[in-house]
Amino acid sequence: MSYSTDNIAELDVLLLYDLSTSQEGIKIHKSADTNKIAAAERLFDKGFITQVDGGYLTSLGREAAEHTQFLYTMLNAG
Repeated sequence: MSYSTDNIAELDVLLLYDLSTSQEGIKIHKSADTNKIAAAERLFDKGFITQVDGGYLTSLGREAAEHTQFLYTMLNAG
């Protein structure tokens, strides 16, 4: 089992969120990398974010982003 390139792109988008506040969202601009745009669209379709181009995290998205950021920290410690 391994992450697909789509999974990695989605994880990268989740890493963009500031988890210290629920009042701050993100915006993926039309000029962004096409992989990032597609990842945001997939996250929206899965119910992780509120807008197709970013927006805010849903409760499911917040949980996913917390796990994503925790794993990133663990893998990059030391």
